[in-house]
Amino acid sequence: MTEILVVEDEPAIADVVGLYLQREGWTVRVVRDGRSALKAIAERLPDLVVLDLNLPHVHGLEILRQLRSQTTTVLVVILTDQSREADRIRGLEMGADDYVSKPFSTAELVSRVKAILRRAGGKQQQGERPLQFPDLTIDPLARTVVVGERKVELTAVEFDLLHFLARHPRQIFSREQLLERVWGHQKEIETDTVYVHMRRLRQKLEADPRQPRWLHTVWGTGYKFEAEP
Repeated sequence: MTEILVVEDEPAIADVVGLYLQREGWTVRVVRDGRSALKAIAERLPDLVVLDLNLPHVHGLEILRQLRSQTTTVLVVILTDQSREADRIRGLEMGADDYVSKPFSTAELVSRVKAILRRAGGKQQQGERPLQFPDLTIDPLARTVVVGERKVELTAVEFDLLHFLARHPRQIFSREQLLERVWGHQKEIETDTVYVHMRRLRQKLEADPRQPRWLHTVWGTGYKFEAEP
């Protein structure tokens, strides 16, 4: 049974979000401050966290930092104020998988949660083989990435983004296309999600992120994966 932890200090929002997520058949725990969130995570790791950032006692970014220091497997959707772009970008840089800006519709949030859980829990086609390139192996069944002899720890979305691009070497995808194909949705303007995740992938994979070997930006167009050394 999928378990979701909702961390939101506004009672009306927390109650409605919790109710709508429960209606989808998921187990939901709701806490309303940062200390309670850390305690809930320590007691039992959820499958996904819906995390408001502006929380009493402990800021949401600190909760995210501590969570990511423990695991990359827990999915995180952050709730951010539209006027606080810096917090949104910082959250993505720290390993959040997606975000929803306040004010938001509950239906939109549920749709995002469905998409991220479906993608993370989706089974690859039986017999799908690892993708092997010089010094880089991507195994879709084990969901592992090895650079040289070093295993690279990726979040669920980082892995999906890398795997998608590597399955289509030298093909250029715009940010909007990647949002639709990897995240399962499109944002009209706020495509910085893709930019931040690409930057995190380069930092984790590339020897020199400023001169990437595999993950390339095509200025004014999008991104592509280069299979050749």
